[in-house]
Amino acid sequence: MEKITSFTIDHIKLQPGLYVSRKDRVGAETVTTFDLRLTSPNDEPVMNTAEVHTIEHLAATYLRNEPQWKEKVLYFGPMGCRTGFYLLLAGDYTSRQVLPLVQQCFAFIRDFRGDVPGASAKDCGNYLDMNLPMANFWGGQYARLLETVTPDRLEYPE
Repeated sequence: MEKITSFTIDHIKLQPGLYVSRKDRVGAETVTTFDLRLTSPNDEPVMNTAEVHTIEHLAATYLRNEPQWKEKVLYFGPMGCRTGFYLLLAGDYTSRQVLPLVQQCFAFIRDFRGDVPGASAKDCGNYLDMNLPMANFWGGQYARLLETVTPDRLEYPE
């Protein structure tokens, strides 16, 4: 079998950033998949499932309510390796074009206080596996990185 696209990226060189993972055609529409990389793979500790789960709830809620982008959001969810997240948008976009959206989303996660949306037995299949303080921490880390992101953190390394 052929390697899938995400396994062809050099994870030894990959640093935290905002990358276009792939672009796919679905009928006449382009779907852009973004790699929101929060930790340096195989170098830094990965996120624990509780904060990943909390970030997923907060980001999905934020993105699907953001007035300019909500109709374009197809999916937000974690990578299995727990070093980041995937964001799928309907349309053909660059990392630079979605940077403000992702910055605002992670600032929202950094600053969120209160009950996590959807964190109840009725709404979620594992609602007790949440860690809001650590989600706030990771939201702050990533928001800070994106404030001063350099071009090399917007395109995959060669």
